Amino acid sequence: MRGPLARFTRPAEVPVPEEKPRPENDKEIGVVDNQPRSSDGESDADAIDSNAQAGVKKIEATTKVWSRSNLILAYIFIWIIYFVDSMQQGMGSLLTPYVTSAFALHSLTATTGVMSGIIGGVSKLTLAKILDIWGRPQGFLIVVLLMTLGLVMMAGCNNVETYAAAQVFYWVGYNGLSYTLSVFIADTSSLKNRGLMLAFISSPYIVTVWITSPMAQSVLGGIGWRWGFGIFSIITPIMCLPLFFLFTWNYRKAKKEGLITFEPSGRTTWQSISYYFWQFDVICLVLVSGGFALFLLPFNIYSYQYYGWRDPLTIALIITGGVLLIMAVVWERFFAPVKFMPWELLKDRTVLGACILAAVLFVEYYIWTAYFTSFLQVVMDLNVTQTGYISNIYSLGSCFFSFVVGIAIRYTGRFKWIVLYFGVPVTILSIGLLIHFRQPDTYLGWIIMCEILYAFSGGACVIGEQMAVMAAAAHQHVAVVLAMEGMFSSVGGGIGGTVAAAIWTGLFPKRLAEYLPAESISNLTAIYGDIEVQLSYPVGSPTREAIKLAYGESQKWMFVAATAVTGLGLFSVMMWRDIKVKDFKQVKGRVI
Repeated sequence: MRGPLARFTRPAEVPVPEEKPRPENDKEIGVVDNQPRSSDGESDADAIDSNAQAGVKKIEATTKVWSRSNLILAYIFIWIIYFVDSMQQGMGSLLTPYVTSAFALHSLTATTGVMSGIIGGVSKLTLAKILDIWGRPQGFLIVVLLMTLGLVMMAGCNNVETYAAAQVFYWVGYNGLSYTLSVFIADTSSLKNRGLMLAFISSPYIVTVWITSPMAQSVLGGIGWRWGFGIFSIITPIMCLPLFFLFTWNYRKAKKEGLITFEPSGRTTWQSISYYFWQFDVICLVLVSGGFALFLLPFNIYSYQYYGWRDPLTIALIITGGVLLIMAVVWERFFAPVKFMPWELLKDRTVLGACILAAVLFVEYYIWTAYFTSFLQVVMDLNVTQTGYISNIYSLGSCFFSFVVGIAIRYTGRFKWIVLYFGVPVTILSIGLLIHFRQPDTYLGWIIMCEILYAFSGGACVIGEQMAVMAAAAHQHVAVVLAMEGMFSSVGGGIGGTVAAAIWTGLFPKRLAEYLPAESISNLTAIYGDIEVQLSYPVGSPTREAIKLAYGESQKWMFVAATAVTGLGLFSVMMWRDIKVKDFKQVKGRVI
């Protein structure tokens, strides 16, 4: 007898493949494709892939039946979603120092993002399986709900622990939403145009950089940071649901036209629960997420422990995290019935090189941006609006230059040379220059110049790395390789945030104790933990000058670390094959 939840475990809906001849020169299967072919080798170049998973078949059936107006409408909805999310994320990054300062823990600004970033990245592989097994719209709805829950929790948090928990839900949802939309783009665009489409969906940042700073300033001076998050907890789901309904409506249209049929799974409710438990490899997900989080967390919080690195809690967290990571490897190697990591795809040098570059870029980005907005306000004496404009130069410049990169890929058919000869070298140059220029009494124009160089090179690197993983895979593997790229990025971000926090908590309080005048030394803890206390000292006063010197010392070593790490990016790009994307037809149906 089927269990009480059986009605929720609907039979798998499988599109009906069309039996038509495949042209001999069809390149749809991509480079990485170990799936078996049909025995007769006969299939139309635009037919639904009978070897793909159910979610991939569903989206291929959907793109075969929707109209050009629906395709255009989908991209409009995606653009609107990115516009709202970029506005919220930009404002949220400016509010975070004030949230942690509200609990007198400003120096935990970087720490709050470590666990959320790691869990958000690792969970993308689980989300990839949801997209491939259940379908794109279902995964999209899940991440929208998680993101909304995170925003609600941030609006109502009363301590930094609750805020950190809210960040986990928010970043799992936010990263998942961005990832799901990237998969939508891959499903609905040809390879040669995909760079342009990725640039298109990033273009809202060109507009929101001018909006987020005044919004943050207004929120802090008016309704407060809680309502800043609360408003977006209402707006976000309203803006996301139209895209969900558009895909669902076209999916039902494909089902009515007979492209999708039902295949009963034959499982009971509990059999389905067990099936998906092993399919999503929940055990490895918990081990990897917990292992990385526990291993990296002590580097962020050791300065808050009585004995520092020798504190029992610090040692216990590092050991426990390391043990969990070892257990994850052993589980994957010897016991997991379904592998969490698609190791066979990582054997491809282009996929592996792109994932390494993604990790490197996020390590260096999170190192040098961790306290950038605080630096601009405390050291350069800028207000929140001015700080937002400068900190958003990267978003503005990278999104603008990504169009240039997309056009170059569209007409040349290649992407490796852009990253190898421009993207990574200029990134190293710009970060290296900031070792010297991000110091007290530096002319602000030099910092802006380095930001512009970094933005242009970043636009080339991000588009290039995403194109590399997608060009090296068949359509049925795109969600997985994008998830791997996202996982490497998020783990890299967690490592970067950890390095930044370790340098900051190790150097900043020591330099404060060294530079502060005698009359302010008793207030050292408050100065260290609260940006508003730092800003309360007048510009030019001995205490403010001492704070500026402490910032400069800490920032210098952050940039030294970031520059050294980025050098690894050159070697990772050299691993890529020089794939000409004009030669591949990867997706089915009506696409751009």
